[in-house]
Amino acid sequence: MKYIFKIFRFDPEKDKEPYFQEYEYDFLPSISILEALITIRDEVDSSLSFRYSCRGAVCGSCGMIINGNPDLACRVKLETLYPDEIVIEPLANFEILKDLIVDMGPFWKAYREIRPYLHTKNKPPEKEHRISEKAMEKIYPFVNCILCACCYSACPVVSKDENYLGPAALAKLYRFVKDPRDHRPYSFLKRINTQEGAWGCHTIFKCVEACPKEVRPVDGIEGLRRKLIIEKIKRLLRFRK
Repeated sequence: MKYIFKIFRFDPEKDKEPYFQEYEYDFLPSISILEALITIRDEVDSSLSFRYSCRGAVCGSCGMIINGNPDLACRVKLETLYPDEIVIEPLANFEILKDLIVDMGPFWKAYREIRPYLHTKNKPPEKEHRISEKAMEKIYPFVNCILCACCYSACPVVSKDENYLGPAALAKLYRFVKDPRDHRPYSFLKRINTQEGAWGCHTIFKCVEACPKEVRPVDGIEGLRRKLIIEKIKRLLRFRK
């Protein structure tokens, strides 16, 4: 079946302005967008640039905007899209390095700021930190995040405030805050008690719609807000005593 791909192109070293380039090619409807892009690059235009790795919706490398929606190119099949024209663009809210490749620096900076690892009081155990199945069930939905940045691209707050941590980082922080093995002090949570942190989200749910792994970042952000309020009340009550 013949498909028309309208692909965003921009090379800062050569181009003054971004543009869209059309490619017309016969593909089996059952293949993925990523497979189609690889074919176009290998057989039609070797200058086309994009990221990919696992090809199995695990690594998150091939995040891009497909017909207006942030998604993983490796998991979107051609047969699920209108065949007349498929528009491919780089993820929004990022600086473009070349074609469909963006600078993920701000996303990783926000991720590092929440220190995404267990903060424990005691020395590391000989084998592992144990956790019950019941406790694990509460954090498991947020463990599924593969850091593809689709939610970051879809977030309207990120588009207006470059200092906002973004849905992925905040949801990952909630994953650790909710973990009974994590003992980070309240002083750490105070760092996200700002408009650039937990209170910046407008709860528009664009991040939920964009997530290819069905993670609900908004739920994590709301959880952080509840945690901040509860801790504030506890401190006020102790102060009165």
